[in-house]
Amino acid sequence: MKKELHEANRLSWNAATVAHNSHKGDQAAFFRNGGSTLFPEETALLGDVKGLSVLHLQCNAGQDSLSIARLGAAVTGVDISDEAIAFATQLAAQSDISARFVRSDVYDHFRDAQARGERHDIVFCSYGTLCWLSDLSAWAHGVSQQLKPGGRFVFIDFHPFAMVFDPSWKFHFDYFNDAPVPEEGVGDYVSQSGDGLVPEGCERGVENFSNPHPSFEFSWGVGQVTTALSQAGLVIERLDEYPYANGWKPFEGMRDIGGRRMAPPEGMPRIPLMYSLVARKP
Repeated sequence: MKKELHEANRLSWNAATVAHNSHKGDQAAFFRNGGSTLFPEETALLGDVKGLSVLHLQCNAGQDSLSIARLGAAVTGVDISDEAIAFATQLAAQSDISARFVRSDVYDHFRDAQARGERHDIVFCSYGTLCWLSDLSAWAHGVSQQLKPGGRFVFIDFHPFAMVFDPSWKFHFDYFNDAPVPEEGVGDYVSQSGDGLVPEGCERGVENFSNPHPSFEFSWGVGQVTTALSQAGLVIERLDEYPYANGWKPFEGMRDIGGRRMAPPEGMPRIPLMYSLVARKP
């Protein structure tokens, strides 16, 4: 486990979160008016969560956590970013939605929660999460430990195959990469994606954001993810792939095909841009 790289990522996310939220307007009003940031895919995968305990790993600034809590779940959101958790805690209070938020490296949270004997009906994580994990096996075992018998792990993320491309759709990155990938820092993908990631309308906010803190990402293929979860004792119930990316426009010419589902340019062969997985603890 490369905790020093996690610490670098924490600083990078602290800076980026300020920029991201600057584009999202009055989020408390959005939630008070009944808004939700969940896409239909997450809602369908989660199912009826009323009365269930949900652990939301790498919850960022808490918008999806609060959307799940509004559906009747008791939600605990965990994220490494101080800025994200402080924002999430304030947003919950201003939105009058009950949720608990914890600032922690996900691996530290697994250790601490296990010591307290915590267990959940659902562990959930989504969109841009696995690339920040330096030890996939330890993560999978932590997910398994946090689930009650019969509990479910619900996961959706951008497809690792799509990450082989540069922004102009040229093959650039290695799918089978075992080394941390140094980056210039977490970028302002919210501004880049415009209304795709801000259902209430993207505002100008911070312009020309340049992160002063570098970041480090890790590559995990679909096979590695499913194997790690299986070896941690979880039973894979479904694995689905999607020819679009919810909200995100990482490549040139991406177009909204409806419902903020972003697809490649017209005429380009369809490729998997997202995948989801549901696993159950026996």
